Amino acid sequence: MDNIKISTAINIDDTAGSPSGDSSTIAKAVVIGAGSMGSGIAAQLANAGVSVLLLDIPGQGADRAAIARAGVERQLKAGGFMHPDRAALVEVGNIEDDIGRLADADWIVEAIVEDIDLKRALYRKIENARQAGSVVSSNTSTIPLAQLVEGMGARFAGDFVITHFFNPPRVMPLLELVGGEETRPEALKKARRIAEFVMGKSVVDCRDTPGFIANRIGNYWMSVASLEAIRQGLTVEEADAVMGKPFGIPRTGIFGLFDYVGIQLVPLVWGSFMRILPSKDAHRRHDITQDAFIASMLSRGLVGRFGPGGFYRRKNSAGERVDEVIDFATGDYRPRFLAELPSIIDDLRVLCEQPDKAGRYAWTVLSHLVLYATAIAPEIAEDVASIDKAMRLGYNWRNGPFELADQVGIDWLVTKLEGGGFEIPPLLRDAQRRGGFYAPKSSALLTDGTEAPAGKAASFSIASLRKPQPVRTNASASVWDLGEGVACLEIHTKMNAYDIDVVAMVEALPDVVNAGFSAAIIGSDNQRAFSAGARLDTFIDHILSQDWTALRAFIARGQAAWLGLKYAPFPVVAAAGGLALGGGCELMMHADEIVAHSELAAGLPERKVGIMPGWGGVTQLLLRNQERYKPDDAAAAAFDTIVRSEVSGSALLARDLGLLRSTDPIVMNREHLISTAVARAKALSQRYTVPRRAKISVGGETMASQLRMSIDPKLALTATDIRIAEKLAWVLSGGGTRDDLISEEEMMALELEAILGLARYPETLARLQHMRNTNKPLVN
Repeated sequence: MDNIKISTAINIDDTAGSPSGDSSTIAKAVVIGAGSMGSGIAAQLANAGVSVLLLDIPGQGADRAAIARAGVERQLKAGGFMHPDRAALVEVGNIEDDIGRLADADWIVEAIVEDIDLKRALYRKIENARQAGSVVSSNTSTIPLAQLVEGMGARFAGDFVITHFFNPPRVMPLLELVGGEETRPEALKKARRIAEFVMGKSVVDCRDTPGFIANRIGNYWMSVASLEAIRQGLTVEEADAVMGKPFGIPRTGIFGLFDYVGIQLVPLVWGSFMRILPSKDAHRRHDITQDAFIASMLSRGLVGRFGPGGFYRRKNSAGERVDEVIDFATGDYRPRFLAELPSIIDDLRVLCEQPDKAGRYAWTVLSHLVLYATAIAPEIAEDVASIDKAMRLGYNWRNGPFELADQVGIDWLVTKLEGGGFEIPPLLRDAQRRGGFYAPKSSALLTDGTEAPAGKAASFSIASLRKPQPVRTNASASVWDLGEGVACLEIHTKMNAYDIDVVAMVEALPDVVNAGFSAAIIGSDNQRAFSAGARLDTFIDHILSQDWTALRAFIARGQAAWLGLKYAPFPVVAAAGGLALGGGCELMMHADEIVAHSELAAGLPERKVGIMPGWGGVTQLLLRNQERYKPDDAAAAAFDTIVRSEVSGSALLARDLGLLRSTDPIVMNREHLISTAVARAKALSQRYTVPRRAKISVGGETMASQLRMSIDPKLALTATDIRIAEKLAWVLSGGGTRDDLISEEEMMALELEAILGLARYPETLARLQHMRNTNKPLVN
């Protein structure tokens, strides 16, 4: 794979998201411990373009690097690499033969088992081999830093931090960063910058306490939620229903989560907490390691998804597929039922006021969670926002505990707690006096109860950069002033799908920008999608009414709007993260430059809904491929990409598909996507000239025939798919009758005719309706 620019991967600048800079650098990293966490950390470093040495204990056979090599293979199979070629950046070895190679590492990550004696023994080897100024970090999830560096000497302690990744490292954005009393500020800063800018992590600063933030609160919540469900007589289904949507927690709830992480971790992780937590810590009153039912499950090997069962069971002892849950009264499995308690509603405050077991259970968990979080907050973090962020990112909660408290109402919460005889922690009293942890028009509280300094938490979202009022807006999209001459087109429909109002705003953008701006970006704060494409209702309605004139007008209008951006007299930068599908991908490809988040999922999957790309997608993909290949090969590559309807698994893979250029920056950190796009737009505006109108080489009927014959039989296309592929070959060949250069407008006219022809088939309508109704493709 050719080298591809990853913004801030090697050079890290003080400006968040900036693609240039020369302050802190990392040329090489070493990761010791090739288990799922260590190999995942190594893979994520390689994803960012960093050379990594992955070490583990020596293998017993001839291959002494076998254990580390298996870690790389594990990540290749598990999807830890954003592109398979990135695995070549990971060298493997063992800690006996290769310990001397630590001498040229900038960062050494320890990710071995949670055994303090083993870790200290390893640290002594590391200290003897590493170069001065290199950062050493541990991926521990429970052991305080002060205990890890005890007796290790001042030099080691000065360069040592904790970098607690969450599993899997590629997917989970949270990294908890801990420095000690002896940690050099430069070492802590370097670790933070590598984590944030190189690896793309959302870094939360934690204090040196057991479990840090997310696991300290998350493991406590898991203990309370599981034990109280058993004690109060709820079923597995009932408890998970209460803990799910009402609390803003993933639908796994509590028992589904235990099955996912593995119940076998209870004696290890929770046991570690019970050994190191202060004697008066409230977690000790919900010590799950002493629960008889959990102990009985472990004795039977019921550890969750990776065992014969857990709280849920998908296969019985005979290997037959089942849908069962464990019965707390008998310990046996029974069929799973939907929870039918009428009091289980989404409004958490109303739910907590219900007198039945669901209401009592919800209040028990909420009250314990808020009391614990407010009691220990000063111990674990500087501000409540960091704690909430850690819970959102580490446990995928919609709201952290302090946001939940504000959501249900501080006065209501305190009154109900007082009615139950609970002692109110000082931080909760401070929040009540203030009107909430996040009072209106004010920053979040510090954990000492004082106001956070203005501007303490930097944010690089559109919401944080834009002026208060939009420059122009309608029901589906807005144009914002982001300052410094940059306008932003933001789609704000569900999944940023486009409709006629989005088209209208794209049409208006040139006039808006020319009236007072020098550049524009296209993007949003939606973490899930740049744009999921067109709303299928528009196509379906026109087809059902057989209003072909209206369908033609809709497609032609979109084509003109998208192409108008490409040749606007100012630079346009697409800030593409999440899904960029169909028309959304086509919009992205009409920008002068795409700043892509590393996890971009882009593609042209129109075949699966019975049509083909029609807003310039075929045209722009062919043009991009003609920059890389000879005309015949470019057409074949574009044809294959669209026929396969693949959605990229990363920005690197989107580049392979031709959807990104090799010059398009890739940003590892999603939080820096918008700011990087703004910086690029400003830079492009300094010397911008409108691009020359493109000409496209087409091959006529000969090319069309070659494309039709190139269809991979393994795709098992249906007659409907073949029809779409034939139309696509006709477009890519210039209409099948020409063998020369044509304009973009001419090829887009062919796209339009092809879609109108496909729209008249009943199979197309069936595919469109099925996708709209089920969000799944129909094979017909």
